[in-house]
Parts: sequence; C-alpha cells; structure tokens
Amino acid sequence: MTDNWPLNVNAKSPNDPVFVGTGELPSGRYPDRSFIADLTHVGLKALADCGMVPRDVDTILLIPCLHSPFDQADLIFSRMAEELGLIGRLKSSFMVHSGGSTSDNAVRIASGLIASGHARNVLVLNCERWGSANVNEMVTMLSKYGIPNEWEMPTGLQFNAIGALIQRRYMHMTNSTPEQMASVCVTLRKWAHLNPNAMYCGKPLTVEKVLASKVVADPLHALECPMLADGAVAFVMTSAENARRRGLNTTVRVAGSGGCVSHYSIGQELDAGRLGWATAARRAYEQSGWEAKDIQLAEIYDTYAAVTTSAVEALGLCEPGEGARWFASGAADPGGKLPCNTNGGMLSAGHTGVGGGTALLVEGVRQLLGRADAPRQIPDVERCVVGGTGGSYMDSQILLLERVSKGGK
Repeated sequence: MTDNWPLNVNAKSPNDPVFVGTGELPSGRYPDRSFIADLTHVGLKALADCGMVPRDVDTILLIPCLHSPFDQADLIFSRMAEELGLIGRLKSSFMVHSGGSTSDNAVRIASGLIASGHARNVLVLNCERWGSANVNEMVTMLSKYGIPNEWEMPTGLQFNAIGALIQRRYMHMTNSTPEQMASVCVTLRKWAHLNPNAMYCGKPLTVEKVLASKVVADPLHALECPMLADGAVAFVMTSAENARRRGLNTTVRVAGSGGCVSHYSIGQELDAGRLGWATAARRAYEQSGWEAKDIQLAEIYDTYAAVTTSAVEALGLCEPGEGARWFASGAADPGGKLPCNTNGGMLSAGHTGVGGGTALLVEGVRQLLGRADAPRQIPDVERCVVGGTGGSYMDSQILLLERVSKGGK
C-alpha cells in the first residue's frame, strides 16, 4: 500500500524548497568556545555559503541542545533573533525536536513553510556542548532520557546498553563477527581522517585496536561507542525560484521522504535487529520513484554500528544480512563503491547530541553542492540518502536528496 503524504515534494515548481547553504564548526572539546557565539558564528557561515546575510532570513528553526536547560530556554524564547539583529524582521523563530531525527523533521517543516509561502529564507541552527558539559550531568541524562522510569530504568538500562542490545540482536540475526562490526568504526575513521572538522581527524584506527578497547556493554567496546563532543552546524533553505533569482545555479532538493515510529521503549521494539528502517525506506522510495540503485552517497545515523548496518540493508544498498560484511569489504570506504558517512559520522566526527544527525544531513547537502573539502568530495555525486533516528531508536527517518543545477540535474 502506498502512503499518502500532504506535500508533493516530487513536483518541481517555483516554490519547490531547496537547500542552498551550509555551515559547520569543528567538533571536539572546546571549553573556551561559548554556546551563543558558536550558534551565531555557524549561522553566519551558512548564510555566507549562499551569499546571504542575516536580514535575508525571515524564519529561524532551532534544533535543540541537551547540555543545558537554560541555553535551551534561550533558544525557545527567540534569543537568536536578537543575536542576529532580526528583532521585528522575523516571521517565526521556534524549535523542532525529535531527538536524533530532528534534522529530518526540521527539513520537512522548513519545506512546508516555504512551499506554502509562509517563509522565504529559513535558517536552521544547531549547537551542542556535550564535550564540555558536566560529565555527571551527561551520564544522568543518558541514563534517564527516553528510558521508561517504571520498567526499564530500575534495571540499569542506559544508552550504551540499548546500543549493545541492538548490536547483539543484529549480530545473532546476521552471523556477523565482532571484527566485521568493528570495521564500521574503521571505515568512519578513514572518512574522519579527511575531515578537518572531525574530532578524530588524524587519529587512525584499526579493527584490532577497536576490539582491544575496554568492553563497555557486551558486545560493545569503548571504541564502538560515540564520544561526546562540542559542535555546531547550520543550513539554509529557500524556494527554487528565489534561489534562481539570487543566481544560485546549484541547489539540493528533497526528492522523497519516509519515516516510521516503531516504539518508545526499546523493550517494546519487536525487531531490534532491524528497527523501523525498512518501512521508512519503502515510504521514501514510493514517494520519490527512486530505487536503491539510484543512490550514490549515504549519510546514516551511526551512534552504534548495528544502527547503520541495519539501515543500509533496509535501503537495499547491500543484500539483507550483509551490512557488516559490506562495510568490512571496503564498499563504504573512501574510494569505495558507495561512500557512507563521509564526515566521519558520530563515531569519528564526534557525537554532538541531536546535532549528530544534523551534521550528517549538512554533510550530504555539502557533498551534493560540491563544497566538501577536496580530499573527500565525491565526484559527480547527484543523489544522496540521509537517515536519522531519535530517542532509544524509536523512529527511523529517511530523506532522499538530489542536486539540481541550472538547466536540469
């Protein structure tokens, strides 16, 4: 059965929403940087990337931070309108939140605002300070958020344990070995080596080193878990007609979108080795008319290897059950058949909370615009899949993005 969606993103019209600019700051531990300064800086970078200035923006969408309720309150109450000198000029400034899938949903909301004519130029902002935040507060947060207080929290379940449950189930279902799972981390580190903004740029990794690191939650080792980081990313969306008028000859559009909310509690997930990726992928493919063979680049949420391997299988990028072996073969490496997580992903670029998924989206857009750093820019790339998931992997969200150039693709 084909799902009906309210926005026909497959129709190329003057109001077709498109990405035109991105911005990013280096991820890692930067205690001397400040939250508001980073948000302002990265927003200005994204605007400059497409030849805009703050006064061109009429809508700000904010992707939340989880390191501080006070910083989050500033975002909710429109502080960035003041920081960017837009008091009285903006139509809207508000927050979108669905955890790690927030960037996917922010794109949908920005697209709807543009297509309806409510917004002209939308600036989406994210900053997180997980690397510099109080460690005890971060441990408490990651031990309680998205974990049912009544049933699961008393068992000691926390996010590394949830990742371990998913990974163990995936390994059992697919007969994947620890070495094959570790190869996902190695692939992402190869991409991080090419990304000067990545937390682990210049720090090589091997399967042997991954498996020699401390076991955190069996079967996960320390180097199979994402490191908390500071970071900031932003992107700009507008209409195809407005982009044309501004002389922006290369843009990126959403060709298809699909999602699946599969559970709240991981204990209620009936297929932990697969999650909701297959349903989300089917819906996105049906909307776009694409098939797996059309995808040239993947940017898939990767807090733990099994989250990503199950996604590439569901998308048809490899055979069912072969995701870990597909990574181990080098297919997703630099120079491989289908590059995956070319910024290094959260496992090597750094886990910036809700912003980790946004960073992958920004990398996909940047690649399609042809503006990635030369060593990792994928030549002639036109089509990309972006995948996000939030909470205890309670949803799976897919965006299919394509480059549009003046006169056609």
